[in-house]
Amino acid sequence: MKIKVGFGFDVHQLRDGHPFYVGGVQLEHHRGAFGHSDADVLLHAICDALLGAANLRDIGFHFKNTDSRWKGISSLVLLEETTKLLAEKNWAIGNIDAMLCLEAPKINPHIPAMQKNIAAAAGISEEDISIKATTNEQMGFIGREEGVVAYAVCLITKASPN
Repeated sequence: MKIKVGFGFDVHQLRDGHPFYVGGVQLEHHRGAFGHSDADVLLHAICDALLGAANLRDIGFHFKNTDSRWKGISSLVLLEETTKLLAEKNWAIGNIDAMLCLEAPKINPHIPAMQKNIAAAAGISEEDISIKATTNEQMGFIGREEGVVAYAVCLITKASPN
């Protein structure tokens, strides 16, 4: 069995009046993430971790921000498409571990719904998805609520080494 790990990172600006999607859940907040798709920073970091582990480049390569197909799209669709790309190369997702860094809103109450969404899109168990959150102690662009950051690591496996 072949095993690989991947790392993903994403950052988005927060702007007044934008919806705020994290892990496929719309959060109530006065600011939301701005981007070409729904700007779901958590799902983008997860997609990058998975693509990187499989040596399939990055999210921007597959889902260009100049392509109208992806304008405003749910990032759960991007995760589904990423999972298909991995499956085409015979990779299976073992687990995902992710960290969000933002001052507000509080993420903890929403983690079960995020795990459920990610599990459905990636075709894995909710038990194989860990999501944590921290603040930036009111420092920098995160502390001023100007942006949000997510990090993700994953493990993928392949039954045969080809």
